[in-house]
Amino acid sequence: MNKTAIKNFAVWARKKLIADICYRAQLLGITEEGIKDPLPQSTGSVQFFDIGTAQPYAIGGAAISQRAHLADAIRQKARESDYKTAYQSIVEEVAYTWFNRLIAVRFMEVNDYLPSHLRVLSSDSGKLEPDLVTRPFDADFAFSERERAEVARMQQNNAADELFCLLFIKQCNALHELLPALFERTSDYTELLLSLSVVDREGVVYHLVHDIPEEDFDISRGGQVEIIGWLYQYYNAELKDETFALLKKNVKITKERIPSATQLFTPDWIVRYMVENSLGRIWEEGHPNSVIKANWKYYLEEAEQPAEVEQKLEVLRAECRALKPQDIKVIDPCMGSGHILVYAFEVLMQIYESQGFSQRDAAQSIVENNLYGLDIDNRAAQLAYFAVMMKARQYDRRFLTRGIRPHIFAIAESNGLDPHTVNYFVGGDEGLKNDFSSLVHDLHDAKEYGSILRISPVNFSALYARLAAVEKEGSFDALAVQSTVLPLVQVAEVLSQQYDVVVTNPPYMGSSGMSAKLSDYVKNNYPDSKSDLFAVFIERCGQMTAQNRYQAMITQHAWMFLSSFEKLRKELLQSIEVVNMAHLGARAFDEIGGEVVQTTSFVLRNAVDKGYCGTYCRLLEPTTQQGKEELFLSAQNRYMAQQTNFSKIPGSPVAYWVSLNVLSAYRNNLLSDYGKAQKGLDTCDVNRFVRNWHEVNFSKIRFDASSCDDTYNHRWFPYSKGGEYRKWYGNLFDVVFWENNGETLRSLKGLSGKLKSRPQNTADYFKPMITWSAISSSKSSMRYIANSIYGGGGTAYLPSGNIFYFLAFLNSKVAETFLMVVSPTLNYEAGHIMSLPLLYDDLKLDKISEVTQTDIRISKFDWDSYETSWDFKKHPLI
Repeated sequence: MNKTAIKNFAVWARKKLIADICYRAQLLGITEEGIKDPLPQSTGSVQFFDIGTAQPYAIGGAAISQRAHLADAIRQKARESDYKTAYQSIVEEVAYTWFNRLIAVRFMEVNDYLPSHLRVLSSDSGKLEPDLVTRPFDADFAFSERERAEVARMQQNNAADELFCLLFIKQCNALHELLPALFERTSDYTELLLSLSVVDREGVVYHLVHDIPEEDFDISRGGQVEIIGWLYQYYNAELKDETFALLKKNVKITKERIPSATQLFTPDWIVRYMVENSLGRIWEEGHPNSVIKANWKYYLEEAEQPAEVEQKLEVLRAECRALKPQDIKVIDPCMGSGHILVYAFEVLMQIYESQGFSQRDAAQSIVENNLYGLDIDNRAAQLAYFAVMMKARQYDRRFLTRGIRPHIFAIAESNGLDPHTVNYFVGGDEGLKNDFSSLVHDLHDAKEYGSILRISPVNFSALYARLAAVEKEGSFDALAVQSTVLPLVQVAEVLSQQYDVVVTNPPYMGSSGMSAKLSDYVKNNYPDSKSDLFAVFIERCGQMTAQNRYQAMITQHAWMFLSSFEKLRKELLQSIEVVNMAHLGARAFDEIGGEVVQTTSFVLRNAVDKGYCGTYCRLLEPTTQQGKEELFLSAQNRYMAQQTNFSKIPGSPVAYWVSLNVLSAYRNNLLSDYGKAQKGLDTCDVNRFVRNWHEVNFSKIRFDASSCDDTYNHRWFPYSKGGEYRKWYGNLFDVVFWENNGETLRSLKGLSGKLKSRPQNTADYFKPMITWSAISSSKSSMRYIANSIYGGGGTAYLPSGNIFYFLAFLNSKVAETFLMVVSPTLNYEAGHIMSLPLLYDDLKLDKISEVTQTDIRISKFDWDSYETSWDFKKHPLI
């Protein structure tokens, strides 16, 4: 698959579609600045608009009402925000509607899935004009006499683009009967703003056909329906960049931008690993079959278990033996464009065929019984729906005509629900009214929360019975119920069920990026995992997983180590079994560089046995997506670990690689028994209170303060706030304004009037201590400081014993090993340091102290050899 060509096209196509749509709207007097009235000479049958040319632009017939509806839609949306935002939202909506349809039609024509078997965007003979344009009446469309006359006129006038737009709309409307969730009935203004050319070599259609190799779409030549997902991710690339640029300006991520900010196409091999080791495992445990398992390249055999664990596992296998293929329910609650669901379909097809099902019957049953999916993004949900339907069509030529509807939905929210429609639906039934009111309450602002929503118990059978009765009535009210009430009931039901397999790549979003509503919901409902949305989904997916069944995910690996996830980690390890894990680290996605995003993929079983032994694949070393896959397949760097051992380490990190010898060290005292590690001064206004030492009057700096009592006759004091990797001494660049014991800083207030600064542990300022950088780009490095305030990015340890002995230990390879156990994320918090085990040796104390002080003197001499040191005298070589 040529991802470069796919990305270049998708990014460019979004810009091109938006520009063309804006131009069309401008012709109609609708711009980002406002909506102009038609010129005075307009009549009921024709309207004129000034476009800066000698002749005004004219529209007539249906276009007049379509323009009116467009103007109304913008004004209505503007009530929720402002006019400019509403205008941009409508333009974006129209652009992605036609983009989705173009790429879907392209996939269908290349694979000959269109009912007419006529190419819509290209030509079998290689002509510039598509076959649909040159042979319009060969298509299986219903043409009125007026439309036939229009087609004839356009052909006679060589109006190929005008003819294409007419025919493309008819093609989309015809596909509504086969794929209604993607090819919805468009708003009339969506058609009005359609601006596609088939003869323009700079047009979207031409580039779609000619820039992306056709074989990337063609299943018979190795193409995949997953190309739809890649196109969609790249289509959103610039929107994603805009969102993160806003986030850096402290603009929270709104519900409209959550999809573009959080969606990431999961590498194919990781999808296969997750699905094979969850869905594949649940079948393999009850129906061992070496033939179908041979297809599962990433399947990991269960680790050898103690005898008592093996006995319990045999009971679970007996449960699985009773399963039939149609019994297995699989959900991706953050499905994006459906990549995981598509591979789950493939594995399910293998399972069905192993039980004697025909491909046609299996395809129908998989869509009806096995697969479920949800996403907050309407566009992504449409494409996931399309991907699953195309997968079924691959195995059943007539599948699209069978009227089967997959359980794949965009999260629907109840905001703005018409009270009249609600009253009509409940029909005076108090039980129905109470149940539906409960759903309306639960699904309010649902697109803020997505699949983390919890649904109160209701009688879904009664709700569906009423929906079936209403559908038969066929009234306008009944249509309103079908379009607004039915989606709420469907989504609520999917959210309320438990599944045999829950597999997903959830959104990654720290609490600092959450909107106020999302942040409050997470704090109230998921207090143990509130620090990041991926962790919330670990918890939520566990709730969606049936007893003894499987949960497979790829998330950031921070939950395995950081103290902010300690409660979640401990709860997980007490309630589930880690069956296996692919610990990926940085650069697991080719699209994400750097060390910031470090991930892990894992499979959990919703069961617990304290003696269970999991399999862990350590894939941290390779720096490419392919390298990690190759290491996984090599079966090297694999560890077997009992998860009960994790609780023997302070904080219960998932340190699966730790040897029994290292574990035994935790029987000794910890650094917390010998001293305290703590944060210091956070000024909350660095530009005002912190300077490089050479930026201030040197005489105003006091370098020998021993406590805050020494701060009343000077303004500036040394400030140790972390820095780059450096051991023993140094990284002393800054001074902080702390006159009169920080009087000015202590009284600093924010715009709200609340105190803003955070001086902490001030009684320990200026004492001898060990400091380090809380966040490192490499290994830890500890330094001795005295007569200094510490804080910012630096943290400090104050031992009660010989400080040089503890500094020697903290800068040793032994401490480095233990730090990697509790914090391989390179974030060294106070709690991590306090958790290190230490064997205090009085007999070696003096010798170690002497060597350490020598190291400090050497490091200080080196530091003072450069002009960046306030103790610089001259370069040693001069």
